[in-house]
Amino acid sequence: MLSQIKSHFSIAFFFLLSIVAVCPVHAEEVVVYSARIEQLIKPMFDAFTKETGIKVKYTTDNEGALLARLEAEGKNTPADMLITADAGNLWAASQAGLLKPVKSEVLESNIPAHLRDPANEWFGLSIRARTLIYNTKKVKPEELSTYEDLADPKWRKRLCLRTSKKVYNQSLVAMMIAEHGEAKTEEIVKGWVANLATDPLSDDTRALEFVAAGKCDVTIVNTYYFGRLMSKDPKLPLAVFWPNQNDGGVHVNISGAGVTRHGRHEAAAIKLLEFLSSDKAQNLFADVNMEYPVNPKIAADPFVAAWGEFKQNPMNLAKAGELQTAAVKLMDRAGYR
Repeated sequence: MLSQIKSHFSIAFFFLLSIVAVCPVHAEEVVVYSARIEQLIKPMFDAFTKETGIKVKYTTDNEGALLARLEAEGKNTPADMLITADAGNLWAASQAGLLKPVKSEVLESNIPAHLRDPANEWFGLSIRARTLIYNTKKVKPEELSTYEDLADPKWRKRLCLRTSKKVYNQSLVAMMIAEHGEAKTEEIVKGWVANLATDPLSDDTRALEFVAAGKCDVTIVNTYYFGRLMSKDPKLPLAVFWPNQNDGGVHVNISGAGVTRHGRHEAAAIKLLEFLSSDKAQNLFADVNMEYPVNPKIAADPFVAAWGEFKQNPMNLAKAGELQTAAVKLMDRAGYR
């Protein structure tokens, strides 16, 4: 009887071993919610998978929808990482409790302190500079100096701006509040409004087209919009001017990422975040959108580098989120729509 039991046990044991042998081992993976479109992120994810074997699943949508989805899913979210543009959006995700702190010497080494969350819940991965673009037929570069100077009456009917509804301008004004205080910033923004050649425009590309057509002389845009337009038509009478080089520096913002608080693949998400800040990935991440690498050891694409070197404003970008509500209210009071 005992021998029969042993025999049955052996058969069952080997049967279980055979099942384990034929069942595939699930590859490690990381799930990403991204406000950056597929063509801007897929090359980096493919490179990461090739190097590590970790698969990346991703969903793309606008930042508002992704934040709402993360909040609704709560502890049941499949997402391990959030990628979005603008520090204001990353700050909002952090404040909503959607991100968790990440301790990583790699990230601290690769990403300057002012381009990451002081609590290490989000990290910049590429830099976008919001700078001045002018019509070379109507403006001499020596006429330009600072963001604040665009409020001077000498620019009356010469300025174009994108609508205040876009987070890029809200973050710019938020950072100005951090630097100058509300009263002075409101005075500056009122000056901008008084100098507008037309109502605020729908996007940066439209503002650039107005400047190129001579409908206004100068505007404030993210440099990658300038790059896209000039790559299509290099003969346009447009040029970059880096403002505030004798004081605060150029306003910069980021596209960046954080590890979600309730993700199931934290280790893989941190590996992906570290990879995106590395030498191997930084140009991939920045070049596809004509942005600047956040890692200071990595040179910008030659097309972008040709716009010249500039000093960044070193203030921590968390201020763009902390003061965003104040900025929106200020712009409304100043008549900036």
